[in-house]
Amino acid sequence: MSELKILIVDDEPHIVILLEEVFELLEEDYGVELLTAMDGEKALALAVEHQPQLVILDVMLPKISGLAVCQRIKENPELANTTVILLTAKGQQFDRQAGLAAGADCYVTKPFGPRDLLAQAKGILGIEEED
Repeated sequence: MSELKILIVDDEPHIVILLEEVFELLEEDYGVELLTAMDGEKALALAVEHQPQLVILDVMLPKISGLAVCQRIKENPELANTTVILLTAKGQQFDRQAGLAAGADCYVTKPFGPRDLLAQAKGILGIEEED
């Protein structure tokens, strides 16, 4: 099996740091590689280069929007196995529908529960919960 990778994309540094802390256990215990980007352009480049299994993606990003990044990931056959979780402050039904229409596998609004996101990531990556 290829190495597990998570790409974290947010233009707010404190959110990136929080998510890195949340997923640090996966990095230490399971060798999951964490990649980060602060804008849509870098996110797309990293996604294509590293083919992560999971992308945690903010909707409002500089250069290329998170919705456009999501759509491009989903249209790329090389990234067919990539799961995209949109993480956003935009919680209206319209926003959720736009995210799902762009191909997002899941839509999580800020503020979010770090433990819930960690459990979701484990499920997506196929990491079994330990008792």
